[in-house]
Amino acid sequence: MKVKVANKIYRMTRKEFEGLLKVAAEQVPRGIYAILKGDYAELMNEKTTVTQGKALTRQLKAQGFKVYSNGI
Repeated sequence: MKVKVANKIYRMTRKEFEGLLKVAAEQVPRGIYAILKGDYAELMNEKTTVTQGKALTRQLKAQGFKVYSNGI
């Protein structure tokens, strides 16, 4: 699968990506830290309020992404 981190794209297995998700989840106490669609994932560092986070989550889900977030 392809994973975008900052401005670079890396290829890794699902298991490696799941390990990366654990690290990313620790870095974002409240907000969205990753999105996934098929074999494409993107790490994000969107620190948001609860209201902003819910709105952004709905928007991304409408585009077909699975959203990984904390505290929303």
